[in-house]
Amino acid sequence: MTSYVPDIKVPIIKKGISEIHSLYNEFKNKKIVLFGIPGAFTPTCSEEHFPEYVKLYDKIISKGIDDIYCISVNDRYVMKSWLISYSDDHNIIGIADGNSDITKHFNLIADKTKNYMGFRSARFSMIISDNMLVKLNIEETSELKVSTAENILNYL
Repeated sequence: MTSYVPDIKVPIIKKGISEIHSLYNEFKNKKIVLFGIPGAFTPTCSEEHFPEYVKLYDKIISKGIDDIYCISVNDRYVMKSWLISYSDDHNIIGIADGNSDITKHFNLIADKTKNYMGFRSARFSMIISDNMLVKLNIEETSELKVSTAENILNYL
């Protein structure tokens, strides 16, 4: 696994608007939390993982974090629809890693073929400071413990 953010261009979704940006430039001079989900509209991601980050957003930001990003191996249209399905009341920024370039870069590919989902992102959370990986938490298959917003908040 590498410990730096690559200069890969991906769709980044902010407040319902999807634009292609360099991930490296997006994270430059920032301290951010990035959490990965196996898929938009999937039960654990939609009902537990993402909502907890929305709920604890202000507390995490108050610990010196500039932004919180959610990444998934989904296309930009699915990711945008999923993010806006929560309402406009959250500030989580989406990253649509449809080609899994970022997920592969960090060696976080999860084989979900037995569930007919193909290859997706592992469930994880990380803290990145000025494009360098500071902390990484990777879940065991079918768990939601170490990548939670509460766990990140406790670490910060």
